Amino acid sequence: MKNGIDRLLADPQLRAPLDGRRVALLAHPASVTEDLTHSLDALIAAGVNVSSAFGPQHGLKGDKQDNMVETADETDPHYGIPIFSLYGEHRRPTGQMMSTADVFLFDLQDLGCRIYTFVTTLLYVLEAAAAHGKSVWVLDRPNPAGRPIEGTLLVEGQESFVGAAQMPMRHGLTMGEMGQWFVDHFGLDVDYRVIEMEGWAPDGPGHGWPTDRVWINPSPNAANVNMARAYAGTVMLEGTNLSEGRGTTRPLEVLFGAPDLDAAAVRAEMQRLAPDWLSGCALRECWFEPTFHKHSGELCSALMIHAEGPFYDHAAFRPWRLQALVFRAIRNLHPDYDLWRDFPYEYEFDRLAIDVINGGPSLREWVDDKNSTPGDLEALAARDEAIWRERIAPHLLY
Repeated sequence: MKNGIDRLLADPQLRAPLDGRRVALLAHPASVTEDLTHSLDALIAAGVNVSSAFGPQHGLKGDKQDNMVETADETDPHYGIPIFSLYGEHRRPTGQMMSTADVFLFDLQDLGCRIYTFVTTLLYVLEAAAAHGKSVWVLDRPNPAGRPIEGTLLVEGQESFVGAAQMPMRHGLTMGEMGQWFVDHFGLDVDYRVIEMEGWAPDGPGHGWPTDRVWINPSPNAANVNMARAYAGTVMLEGTNLSEGRGTTRPLEVLFGAPDLDAAAVRAEMQRLAPDWLSGCALRECWFEPTFHKHSGELCSALMIHAEGPFYDHAAFRPWRLQALVFRAIRNLHPDYDLWRDFPYEYEFDRLAIDVINGGPSLREWVDDKNSTPGDLEALAARDEAIWRERIAPHLLY
């Protein structure tokens, strides 16, 4: 199996259109070749005229820990080229940034989730390229969550930096495929190309993530494939007062952590409400004490997700529904629990974070409505998932 970057480096004919052109690279720490050389170093060593580089959220180095922790522009100390931040003073490329190159290579490992901001950054780069007559090539990489689709569609008018367009939380696409959908959906007049992977089997061993590839964190809290599989659910914890495990060694692999909740009781209520939604993984009661972030220094009761090894059923695992069920179980057990965190989330100041994350209020309203049932949420999500599946069918490459 070869990623887009490896095919580009191995095939002079693929690189030929870059001859005589200035090239920009959008990358992060997981932008590496099959021998773990960073793409920036590998491209320059191959003779590509890399004139600038760009870093997304968390930075080119991947050193920024949390949301709304910005990265500054800098100059690469080894190559002397400018490195522009697309998560700092600007999140959309400026005209000055776009003037530094003719072709923009997008080489970001994604998690297959709408809220992971690299998706939005891809759209912003495509829009800027269309406006300035530039080319965009996506050097494609696997979607570690695979092809499953899950969640309600973002509601038109609820777009944000974690909601680029009307797509569900778990979108099932690679970045190359997502770029094709963006070009089509938004009618972008841009020179767009995908350097496809070779041999990627989304339904084969690994269920999206090749079993012969090591995992490198694309962001500080994306530590392994288990996290990537669970993320379309656990990321919703960022909009709550429950800990998502930041400040521990296994962030975003827990369904919740809190000092004032009983994980066993929550799990029992989940089982009572919708046992089918617990399928495809193992849940384990555990304890942790975050060293920073929510509930720092407090002992938290928690539920750990194991969507891995013999416990994982790729077709049955539905993390978005599983996380929604946690919220509903807590609401049933503790009707007045202060669940929804009210704070600025990804530069949205006028909406609850949980609504920004879900691209609308429907999930929160379902949780807070004591008369709603799991079937009500199932009907909403199943309808939207079918719509999305039909929309993306023409853009699948693998």
